[in-house]
Amino acid sequence: MSLILDASVTLSWYFEDERTSSGEALMDRVAADGAVVPLLWRYEVANAFFKAIRRRRIAIAYRDASLQELRHFPIVVDRGGEELSWASTLSLADRFQLSIYDASYLELALRRGLPLATSDRALRAAAQALAIEALG
Repeated sequence: MSLILDASVTLSWYFEDERTSSGEALMDRVAADGAVVPLLWRYEVANAFFKAIRRRRIAIAYRDASLQELRHFPIVVDRGGEELSWASTLSLADRFQLSIYDASYLELALRRGLPLATSDRALRAAAQALAIEALG
């Protein structure tokens, strides 16, 4: 596995107005080398698609096709971080003023020793403060 992938980068692959060349390059990298995500990644991605449908940004068929495509990426869900949510993840959230959700990506990057792919500025800054390579 080559990196920790957050929902912001993942969703940029599917929403035209969020697409970037760096996001496209990360999609290619994930397709070739895989990625690791925390359990909540699936919920975040599903929720973003759900909201996009409610806002009439996308159609249900597009969501379903996008999720089907995502299933084919070599993305591994790390379930080990669940036990750390009230410990190191919460500590990282406090330290960097992040949501617990964002801190879970940071904790996973620290634990796995992998770069973190994110479009979130605060999360990128926290990663850089911890000497974690930030991509995206």
